[in-house]
Amino acid sequence: MNNTNHDSRKTVEDCRVDMVQLVQPEDANPLGVAFGGKVVQWMDIAAAIAATRHARRPVVTASIDHLSFLAPINIGDFVNIRAAVNYVGRTSMEVGVSIESENPITGVKNRTTRGYLTFVALDDQGKPMPIPPVIPETEQEKERYEEAKRRRELKLQWRQEELI
Repeated sequence: MNNTNHDSRKTVEDCRVDMVQLVQPEDANPLGVAFGGKVVQWMDIAAAIAATRHARRPVVTASIDHLSFLAPINIGDFVNIRAAVNYVGRTSMEVGVSIESENPITGVKNRTTRGYLTFVALDDQGKPMPIPPVIPETEQEKERYEEAKRRRELKLQWRQEELI
C-alpha cells in the first residue's frame, strides 16, 4: 500500500526500516567492540525513521523501554538494523528494533541487540497529536502488536503506581 496520500491506514510494512552501518574504529572501545551508546544512537535513528514514516509528522523519542545487548559488535562488522512500528496508542507508538552483526568476510550473522522505543508525534506547535493506528497483517506482526499492547498497559499501570 502506498501512503503518499497520508491516508489513515498504515501497515507495519509501510513504515519498516532496514539500515546498515559499518563499525569504524571511532565507533568502538579499546577492545575493538562498538560502544553501547553508538549502537543506541543507530537504534534511535532507525526507530525515528519508522515512527516518522508512520505518523508523517515530526516525532520525538519519549522513552527507551527495553534494551538488551546480546553479543558484541566488532570493528569492521556490518550492523544490520531493522525497525518497525509494533503498536500505536493515541499520540505515541512503540517501535521495535533488532540488530544483527555481519562479518563482511565470512557472512556469519549474530543477533546482537534488541529494544523497544516509544515515540510521540508532534503537531505544528510541538505538542503531542493523534496518529493513525498501525495495521498488523502477518501472524508475527499481530503477535508483536499484542505484546506491545501488554507492555503499554503495564507501563501505564507502573506510572499510576509511581514506579516510573
